[in-house]
Amino acid sequence: MKNIITIDLEDWYHCNLGENNVLEKRNSTVEKNTIEILRLLKKYNAKATFFSLGTVAEDFPKLIKKIDEDGHEVASHGYGHQLVYDLTPEEFAEDIKKSKKILERIIDKKVIGYRAPSWSIIEQNLWALEILEKSGFKYSSSIFPIKTFLYGIPDAPTYPNKPTVNGKQLDIYEFPPGVANFVIKKLGFSGGFYFRFFPFFIIKNIIQRKNKKNIPVICYLHPWEIDENPPKLQLKGINKIIHYYGIKRCKKKFEKLLNTFEFTSIEEYLEKMKK
Repeated sequence: MKNIITIDLEDWYHCNLGENNVLEKRNSTVEKNTIEILRLLKKYNAKATFFSLGTVAEDFPKLIKKIDEDGHEVASHGYGHQLVYDLTPEEFAEDIKKSKKILERIIDKKVIGYRAPSWSIIEQNLWALEILEKSGFKYSSSIFPIKTFLYGIPDAPTYPNKPTVNGKQLDIYEFPPGVANFVIKKLGFSGGFYFRFFPFFIIKNIIQRKNKKNIPVICYLHPWEIDENPPKLQLKGINKIIHYYGIKRCKKKFEKLLNTFEFTSIEEYLEKMKK
């Protein structure tokens, strides 16, 4: 079966760790790294969903057009990478409206998907899913079904589902990233730090086992993660480890992933689900 590859289209400084100001524009690397990702996707005949920030789309509209013209899905990552649980419902509604408008103007298509920055839809702000539904989104990929200091709902479903909020099942799908049980704890494995941390044979084995149960794995990557020497944020301790561990091996591991499994976008997978 086909799994799902997603790209969080943000720059190296869009980080919710430490004291970083994610709205401050710095020397961008997002275009060159994304072009390389597009090359790899084409090489292995893979389709992906690109969750783009509104700020990135404003600065690089031609890049967004190229993503669309290459046959990939363009979806929303919000406007400026602000954590959803730091926003009021009104601020969140305005944020997704602004981002959606920017993207749709560039690609001249409806944007149906959304991913919260740093998986920041948690128990306390499930109202965000209701706002997404009312705003015309067909799916979200925003809930990490584990608990960390930054995000997560540990008892959330680990497969594509229609979430229930305030006793009502919403008409919007949630596509969670891949998680698996590791001895005594459930952890991520299919993207970000988790993908960089675990050896490829473990990732491969988990994906194969989930696919045998007809469960697709949602993988994710940030453009800066394929850069062996990305510009450095001023992070310390565990934050520095989370952000940069395994960075020099990430591109080769990502290419190995594309060479081992078939991938599609969430939009294409969703269309097949509904048939």
